[in-house]
Amino acid sequence: MAHYRPSDTKREQFRRYLEKAGVVDSLTSVLVALYEQPERPNNALEFVKQHLGAAGQISADTEALQQEVIDLRQRCARLAEENKDLKTRVNLML
Repeated sequence: MAHYRPSDTKREQFRRYLEKAGVVDSLTSVLVALYEQPERPNNALEFVKQHLGAAGQISADTEALQQEVIDLRQRCARLAEENKDLKTRVNLML
């Protein structure tokens, strides 16, 4: 059986692609975290899966909190505008 070996340029392009996409940094971070564990986890693959999953996904809680921040900022802007209008009315009455 013959083994297919991609050309060096294809490898280099693929390596650059992985670096640009942040894959190399993510893998490196997870492997460093695994290395720095005081006690080795029983299942290293599960450790890597959990840490890679956490790095690439936004949790539902985070997403909900981000939406809440957006909503509260909009509400704050509306209340500031209402406050400005009320101050103007009070000044006109004086």
